[in-house]
Parts: sequence; C-alpha cells; structure tokens
Amino acid sequence: MDLYFSPMACSMATRIAAYEAGADIRFLKVDTKARPKRVEDGTEFLTVNAMGQVPVLRADDGELIVENAVILQYVADRFPAAGLIPAEGAERRKVQSWLSFVSSELHTGAFIPLLSKTAPEGAKAFARELLAERLAYLDAHLQGREFLQGKFSVADAYLFVMLTWARYLSIDFSPYPALSAYRDRLQTRPSVARAFDEEFTLFKAAA
Repeated sequence: MDLYFSPMACSMATRIAAYEAGADIRFLKVDTKARPKRVEDGTEFLTVNAMGQVPVLRADDGELIVENAVILQYVADRFPAAGLIPAEGAERRKVQSWLSFVSSELHTGAFIPLLSKTAPEGAKAFARELLAERLAYLDAHLQGREFLQGKFSVADAYLFVMLTWARYLSIDFSPYPALSAYRDRLQTRPSVARAFDEEFTLFKAAA
C-alpha cells in the first residue's frame, strides 16, 4: 500500500494507524505548495487525486481510496488484529460516529477556516466559537475515559491530529483539563510519538 501524505496534515492519522497495525505502507510525500502539486517521485499529484488533497491510499490491488475517515476504516479493517475499529454492531457505529464528528465538526467546520490564509476574519471568529463548543463537548465526554470509545481506535488517531493543529494555533486548553490530559497521554503512545516526530521533522525541514 502507498499513502500519499503531507507532513502534519490529517494524513498523519493514517501513519499512526499503520504503526499501530504494523502495516507495510510506503509513504509518498506530496508537496502541496508546489504548482502544480507534486509527489516526491515527480508525479503530478492531480493525476492521483483530482481534488489535490491528501490523504490518498493506493491499496495493494491498485484501488485509490480518498477521504480520511474512509482510509482510516480501510486500514483498520485490513488489519483487524490491531483492534482499531470494532468489526460490527453498535460499537463499530460509535467509532464511525466519532470519525464523522472529528471530520465535520472539527476538521472541516473549524480548522479549515482557522488555518486558511484567505478566510475572512468573521469566518475565523465564528470558527473559534464553534471550536470552543466542540472542545468543551469532548472535554466532558473524556472525563473518566482513556479514549473516545473503549480502547484506542482510528478515531483517536484522527482526533490527535486535530489537537496538534489546535496547539499550532495556540488554542488555550486550560478550560479543557480532561481533553488536555487525553492529548498528553496520546502523545506518549509509541505509534503516535513515532508518527508525530517523523512528520514534525519533515514539516520543519520544509518550512
């Protein structure tokens, strides 16, 4: 399998999942600042994904899979022994709900405008209000819990990336002690620490 990624982008969640699962994945870095965007092997990235967005996972049979939440579920199902998502039933749907929450309420709803260089200040102010509400919701949910749903899952991997973005934006976490402790616990998890260190090194090198 090949994962097309950009350092510190949401694609880092799949790197975390791959390390959790012991998956054999080749990582192909995409230069999203280049015009046109290019993969490190020289391939024009738009020929891989016409949207120009990471992540993209090329499965062993050649299928190109897009959208972070779908890729994460594919990796979890491909390596079931890692237990990154329940196989079926209500517990699986709960993890899928968290994946959807992170994708829509945090990633798209809040962080896209906050990280945008062209979003108007009004949009950014609204996104900060939205983010504060969502972080408070997560903080309440995580009180007395180690992970989002029972055990570490692909939803936790995705949420960790969003929390690193929050740190990059200097979001004050003092109102969210349970969420802050959760973030710090995940940071020490071997798969998370390895993925973060590798991607942050690449990110700094490209800055």
